[in-house]
Amino acid sequence: MAIKSFVLIIAILAVVTSISHASDPSPLQDFCVAVNDSMTTVFVNGKVCKDPKVVTADDFFKSGLNVAGNTSNNVGSAVTAVNVNNLPGLNTLGISLARIDYAPYGLNPPHTHPRGTEVLTVLEGTLYVGFVLSNPGPNMKNKLFTKILHPGDVFVFPIGLIHFQFNVGKTKAVAFAGLSSQNPGVITIANAVFGSDPPINDDVLAKAFQVDKKVVDYLQSQFWWDNN
Repeated sequence: MAIKSFVLIIAILAVVTSISHASDPSPLQDFCVAVNDSMTTVFVNGKVCKDPKVVTADDFFKSGLNVAGNTSNNVGSAVTAVNVNNLPGLNTLGISLARIDYAPYGLNPPHTHPRGTEVLTVLEGTLYVGFVLSNPGPNMKNKLFTKILHPGDVFVFPIGLIHFQFNVGKTKAVAFAGLSSQNPGVITIANAVFGSDPPINDDVLAKAFQVDKKVVDYLQSQFWWDNN
């Protein structure tokens, strides 16, 4: 009887554990609209698998991260991403990488990665970095965490939170970032809000930012640089 009871307990625990962990897998693309047409080409999470028989070592290889990105732009930074879109072997592995170059006083503007946590390490230069927590309770402000980073320092930006890096030095800076998704995505806040296509109605933005519509119109007329 003792053995039967033990087996029953193990079976119950197995069922409960499987139920508690059951959920849809995290999406690796912005959306996947359902269709009832079985003949339509299906891309689940953006990619389909290559026949293993024709896979080669080159599918797991990419060169070029020794080359600095072009920081001659409005924000003074350049992100060189290595993800499933340019390194196919990353598919289903849940990781990706990026090199970030900063001109003196260059900025990687406030942005989010909707599908990945980022861990950043500085190789060269001095960076002021930070992230903002999600909305708190009533009458409370979003908490900001910041740090000055030097070569060899590491900082983590939790998944989905707005974060930034700013080169506070008079010389260039270089950092590498690891991300917990093969396709973490990036939403640059200013670009998305003021540079969307078509533009967000200026009445909406004027009320949201508590400014005159002329300010919104001016911001929407600017060229919002994509440093990725």
